[in-house]
Amino acid sequence: MTRKGDYGFDAPYVLVGFALAFIAGAASFSYGRALGDDTLQWIGVYGLAIGVLCGGAFFYATRIGKHVVWGALLDELALAGDETVLDVGCGRGAVLLAAAERVPRGKAIGIDIWSRRDQSGNAEAVTRRNAELEGVSEQVELVSCDMRTLALPDASVDVVVSSLAIHNIPAAAERAKALAEIMRVLKPGGRFVIADIKFVRDYAAELSRLGASAVTRGLGPRLWFGGPFMATSAAIGAKTAAPS
Repeated sequence: MTRKGDYGFDAPYVLVGFALAFIAGAASFSYGRALGDDTLQWIGVYGLAIGVLCGGAFFYATRIGKHVVWGALLDELALAGDETVLDVGCGRGAVLLAAAERVPRGKAIGIDIWSRRDQSGNAEAVTRRNAELEGVSEQVELVSCDMRTLALPDASVDVVVSSLAIHNIPAAAERAKALAEIMRVLKPGGRFVIADIKFVRDYAAELSRLGASAVTRGLGPRLWFGGPFMATSAAIGAKTAAPS
């Protein structure tokens, strides 16, 4: 899948950690071999394996896998092309702009607080530039706001998507506020796809409590951020009733 924009790296500090594991492993193996120390050599092999295997899986997921998987998820929505789609925590626009391509007569709204800890080089200007490169500027609207207080009217969007964003809120009660906001802005019958590396079952349960039909689904090895211990899954469903 060819994209013209540059979408950076998710959680860049994690990728740096894998790189450091590789360097430390190489040093330990070399030093152990020079000393004839088998223990140091095995520690080195372990570090090299973490760096290559886990780092490689993470690099693939953040640079390639997320585009492939999200392309398939958006295709499954079978959008008519005139919907309003909201991306909660849009970052540099990997999902947002793919959605915009599928709503040529609609709108794709991205909200973010533009944290560079959560995504390398994250900035509103970068996302706008990516929208220009992808040829979807006319469909894209960017809003700087917290996902717990969405600056959007009630029942104003047809679809909500979110990728690796909500888990960055540390407290469960605060994550629940973000989910309540998603339900507030969704139209009756509006759909959602919320992908994350943890708390997804909690998301589905809370969304169901708020009046949605929600199921969870694993998204496969293309979105293993380092390995199966950091696999991505999704809460997928629709708003079906008023909150209880």
